[in-house]
Amino acid sequence: MRILFHLTVTLTIGAFVTFLGLANPVQAQTTEVPFGMAGHDTSQPIQIVSDSFVVSQKTGAAEFLGNVVVSQGEFRMTADKITAVYVMENGKQTGTIDKVIATGNIVLSRPPEAAEADSAIYTIADSTVLMEGNVMLTQGKNMIVGQKILINLIAGSATIEGRVKTVFQSGGSGE
Repeated sequence: MRILFHLTVTLTIGAFVTFLGLANPVQAQTTEVPFGMAGHDTSQPIQIVSDSFVVSQKTGAAEFLGNVVVSQGEFRMTADKITAVYVMENGKQTGTIDKVIATGNIVLSRPPEAAEADSAIYTIADSTVLMEGNVMLTQGKNMIVGQKILINLIAGSATIEGRVKTVFQSGGSGE
């Protein structure tokens, strides 16, 4: 299902003008947008592929290094390094992943949408991805930039914070 990129907050006059392509990008503090992964199913298996793998039974974590790709259904995240933290019960690993922590060149995608950041934490239980540092969310030629994004995979929404900059292409020729 393709969800068009649009703001779900009240737009200021300046943001509305930018949305129409009539002015330079507008700066804001928080922006909420749809993100096309609504209805994500966390019961699907999580697949992680990497160049190398290290696991610690003591800490309940597994580290995947180099060209890491995490997928679960339509959810796809790539990064330089992924740490999978497992649920621990009575000091023992259950084999169930609690969260996935990603660092380095992170891209979360479901074409035509993608989100990039310096770090990310995917919490499986609540189906959220918190991405921080140089966040950029794109859909086609439209772009939103900020410092932090919280993506709710079930609701298919994202909230971006930290001096948010939006650039929407008006679809006109611009000439």
